[in-house]
Amino acid sequence: MRYLYLILLLVLTNADKVLAQQIPKLGIVSPLSRDSLAHASGFTMLGESVPNLLSPLLKESDFLASVEKINKARCKVISCNLFFPATIKIAGPSVDENKVIGYADTVLFRAGKAGIKYIILGSSGARSIPLDYSQEKAKNDFVTLCKKLALLAEKYNVTILLENLQSKETNFLSSLKSAAEVVRRVNHPAFKLNADIFHMMRENESPQEIVNAGSLITFCEIAEKEKRSLPGVMGDDFKPYLKALKEINYHGFIFMEGAIEHPETELPLAFKYLSNQLSEVYLSK
Repeated sequence: MRYLYLILLLVLTNADKVLAQQIPKLGIVSPLSRDSLAHASGFTMLGESVPNLLSPLLKESDFLASVEKINKARCKVISCNLFFPATIKIAGPSVDENKVIGYADTVLFRAGKAGIKYIILGSSGARSIPLDYSQEKAKNDFVTLCKKLALLAEKYNVTILLENLQSKETNFLSSLKSAAEVVRRVNHPAFKLNADIFHMMRENESPQEIVNAGSLITFCEIAEKEKRSLPGVMGDDFKPYLKALKEINYHGFIFMEGAIEHPETELPLAFKYLSNQLSEVYLSK
């Protein structure tokens, strides 16, 4: 009887471990200088930025110094945002393709060398288009450009993640639905979708759009709706969106990207708060 009890206990313990592994992994977008605090708060992954770590404007010596810091960090840096500056247009009538590809080649090469797996393509200024410009033409041209960017990313073992933004930030691809359409048309494994739940909430976009996008989603970002604060500061309920992620069997990453006023208290609060909501959703039957 004792032997059977131990077997049952082992089975249940392993089942709990399997369930825990299926819960999306939490990261936070924060400077490397907060690495120790983020790790102490429960995080094991950081998101940084292209200007800080990978930009062609950085001297090679500065880039190599950043790689050394990345390698020594307690949290693993797996993503960088702010891909293109507003001065390098990637949509609309003023796109200089050679300039875009040349810039992207350096960024993606450095990302691969630094072990950074994901580059977030938000870049609101770079992708905004003139008000009187054809959205359809902009989208067609953007898809063509993104196919070329995807080939570059593949070359360096990096994945570009197109992020849905909100209409207050850009007038081009300001919904998950429209961003998903582009990713679907690019149709390349090195070009996927970052579902930003904060922007979805700002645009009053239904969680159903996560379900509609399905396997295109490889990454998620999140923050509270009113002030873009970290989860738990205002007490937002993210469970409708988390349930949509569960419905598509999403087990990837969810990175918190928000304004941080009091990092010493907000980081541990955010990790615990969102972990609780994830457990409630993912561990329920």
